[in-house]
Amino acid sequence: MDSMSSTTFERTQRVAVLGGGPGGYEAALAAAQLGAEVTLVERVGVGGSAVLTDVVPSKSLIATADAAVAISEASDLGVNFYAKGDDGKPLKPEIAINLAAVNKRLVALAGQQSEDMRATLLEAGVRILSGHGRLEGPTAIVVSTGQGGTDFDRVEADTIIVAVGASPRELDSAQPDGKRILTWTQLYDMKALPEHLIVVGSGVTGAEFASAYMNLGAKVTLISSREQVLPGEDKDAASVLEKVFKRGGMQVLSKSRADKVKADKDGVVVTLSDGRTVEGSHCLMAVGSIPNTAGIGLEEAGVELDESGHVRVNKVARTSVPNVYAVGDCTNFFPLASVASMQGRTAVFHALGDIVIPLELIKITSNIFTAPEIATVGYSEKDVEDGVADGLVYKLPLAANPRAKMMGIKDGFVKIIARKGSGTVIGGVIVAPKASELIYPIAVAVERRLTVDQVSRVFAAYPSLSSSITDASRAMHLGYIS
Repeated sequence: MDSMSSTTFERTQRVAVLGGGPGGYEAALAAAQLGAEVTLVERVGVGGSAVLTDVVPSKSLIATADAAVAISEASDLGVNFYAKGDDGKPLKPEIAINLAAVNKRLVALAGQQSEDMRATLLEAGVRILSGHGRLEGPTAIVVSTGQGGTDFDRVEADTIIVAVGASPRELDSAQPDGKRILTWTQLYDMKALPEHLIVVGSGVTGAEFASAYMNLGAKVTLISSREQVLPGEDKDAASVLEKVFKRGGMQVLSKSRADKVKADKDGVVVTLSDGRTVEGSHCLMAVGSIPNTAGIGLEEAGVELDESGHVRVNKVARTSVPNVYAVGDCTNFFPLASVASMQGRTAVFHALGDIVIPLELIKITSNIFTAPEIATVGYSEKDVEDGVADGLVYKLPLAANPRAKMMGIKDGFVKIIARKGSGTVIGGVIVAPKASELIYPIAVAVERRLTVDQVSRVFAAYPSLSSSITDASRAMHLGYIS
């Protein structure tokens, strides 16, 4: 028998994970693989809200919207769809969205993903407790598992990892009712496409859903309190997206703050701070999120929180209490599912004495799943303008790329930021279909400190969208020396 297959762990370290989202899941799995005795506590299901009501269903909805756009724009490539009428003459069919069927599929996909994750944890030897958990000091979690909270389990642990996530922020003047006024977790109960969806908030969540529902065929009004959509993101990227939104028929109300939202049986009325009103059939409130850290014993255990309720952590996800770690959206680090996963693994590696590389914000790759997508990594152009980074910026429009021409892509660009003197790639932005895939070479360059010359020497398939990256890096040759 192979010696590896006969190896058994002596599980001496006890790890308790509170919350089973991406961060908690990865932490539990990594701890089990390192030989710890692991208990995972989750109240809604393995995968948490990220899998069940947020990332998985929302990105699946966006994929459906992308399919609708592909069909609608096929005629630009010479592909036309017709049906024959009773008289034998061709009729141009309309694209119809069965939102009830779409949402049923999204929920099923999310449920299946949750079950797959649960099976993986059980196979790794993780004990899973379903219920509401709270810390009882820094070395134990008490779990309410019975109906009405009458039964309790106590989990003793050497290391505790808090991964409780965050929930949609709700305003007193715009209370969600799950029917007309909705948070992003309530959208999947809709049986038909909203006649007129008003989206309050133009951050990542608001922009993604506004983009998706516009492309599904709904009338959309986006209310932004700032001068542009996606405040804080690359200005050129935000400008491209806003242009696409307006071209698609979306009404974008900039510098407009929603004061209150009221609903009745026929629709919603949003009152702006200047007294104007906007009427629609439904309203999505996308005004941020709040961490699920209240009432779970963190402060009593000595864990420091910031004013917003987020857990303060360092680069290895450690809190102010040495044996307590926190990961994901409940922390003050960076609210991305991929970051939560990496934090979960990093926390376990640090706690159990494995090799650990502290997380650096500047190396995080993020993506906004609008159409087109917006992907970023490293330093931004604003960092260069503000003197935070000593760099040069080069932007190449995607329309110049031969593959983009073939595909009918008109919007987007590749932007590379390189350090003056050395030419080291320190950042990048891509606005394009599937930018989430295209950003990876730039992320590798940032991580491995490659120069633009080194990137330009990598062979890119011809024709391909990725060749825009080599074209942009080639254009920066010698320019960074000045």
